[in-house]
Amino acid sequence: MPIHPKILLASSWLFSLITAATFAQQSGTESKPNVLFIMADDLGYGDIGVYGQELIHTPNIDALAEQGIRFTQAYAGGPVCTSSRSVLMTGLHNGHTVARDNVPHYPTYLHDDDITLAQVLKDAGYRTGGVGKWSLGDAQTEGRATNMGFDTWTGYLNQDHAHYYYPTYLDHDERKIHLPDNPILRNHYSHDILTNAALNFIRERKDSPFFLYVAYTLPHFSSKEEDEHGLTVPTTAPYANKDWPEKAKKYAAMIHRLDKDVGKIIALLEAMGMRDNTLVIFTSDNGGHSSTWKGFKTNGRLKGFKRDLYEGGIRVPFIASWPGVIPAGQVSDEVIAFQDMLPTFASLANTSLPGEMDGISAIEALKGNVLPPNERILYWDFGHTRDRYDQAIRLGDWKGIRNGKNQPLELYDLSKDIAETNNLAGDHPELVEKIERLMETEVTPSPRYPVGEKYQGGPIWKKDW
Repeated sequence: MPIHPKILLASSWLFSLITAATFAQQSGTESKPNVLFIMADDLGYGDIGVYGQELIHTPNIDALAEQGIRFTQAYAGGPVCTSSRSVLMTGLHNGHTVARDNVPHYPTYLHDDDITLAQVLKDAGYRTGGVGKWSLGDAQTEGRATNMGFDTWTGYLNQDHAHYYYPTYLDHDERKIHLPDNPILRNHYSHDILTNAALNFIRERKDSPFFLYVAYTLPHFSSKEEDEHGLTVPTTAPYANKDWPEKAKKYAAMIHRLDKDVGKIIALLEAMGMRDNTLVIFTSDNGGHSSTWKGFKTNGRLKGFKRDLYEGGIRVPFIASWPGVIPAGQVSDEVIAFQDMLPTFASLANTSLPGEMDGISAIEALKGNVLPPNERILYWDFGHTRDRYDQAIRLGDWKGIRNGKNQPLELYDLSKDIAETNNLAGDHPELVEKIERLMETEVTPSPRYPVGEKYQGGPIWKKDW
């Protein structure tokens, strides 16, 4: 007799609580571990050395993988920043979470009754801090970070504001840090401010454990500032003398700066004696951008880019390190996703979930083991307010994609074809039919996302909503 999915989920959750206690014992302490979650913006699956990058050097991020575990089948919450961050914070997949697309902004922000990962950990006794790009609520809205579980936040609340690397201000808690001459003088590079804020948060040692969410904006394309090729970075060193396009030098320099500051944060944890009780995760919010210089092969062998539901748009680098707990030098092909982070961290904090989740605890996967059997569905969509509404589902090793509401479904066996080159839909009509049904049932209709209504932009959609 088959086990009911809810019973399976409940037993999996109980198993996770037991392994969480074991996890803490193995770390040599009974205290709750610190959690440091570092997320780059538009960093491709193939942009890091340990994932195959040959031209851009990332020694500090590579070292994290050497000290811990590197996942080959980790997924972002969505193919763009807002949906991906919403999935991460709520533990709900793209068809259920609050913010499901980059537009429209204001009607899709988090509300007071939405529970976030930060709130769950704060209620469990954690000191919670965030730096970088939030995307889920502007200043003075219910969805602002400091109303969603963060004790402190420094960076960009509005995602469009995050396109500026030399902004006139940054958000800090309930006020702004004003930088009025910055676009002209360029004396305050935002990424450096974010790193300093992260370091200062760690330095403020207190009795409680901490959760620090470092949502960096590098190496995101800047469409807002007058800078050649739209990429803004103070210097192209150490790649200035490379025989590459200027755009490529800037992109590589951004990743170099990102890697260098990941090293700074890890070095501070070690200097303060906190490294052994800190779970460090490094990842990206979605796949690499299509405008990235082709010589870098930003997404490796994967098909597609940011905004696509092919693997290149949603499969991301994901590294976890925790000395003495996570075995060093491990590579895992376990399938994990952003919605798993809330259940995982809740388990580590020995606290309960706020409600039903699409995610599962990935503790066993972090330890290099096989996850308990589960029949969960991974779901993504994109283009709610555009001309084309795309959907994708991963079911075991099978991936179904529909590029357009009335388009035929494509079917790929990811265990043999991660590049998604061999469409097997014609060979498996029953599986195609099953995935098409799931594409209907896995989406809870949201009045915030009227599928098929073209986004108008500007004040029109604000007024209409």
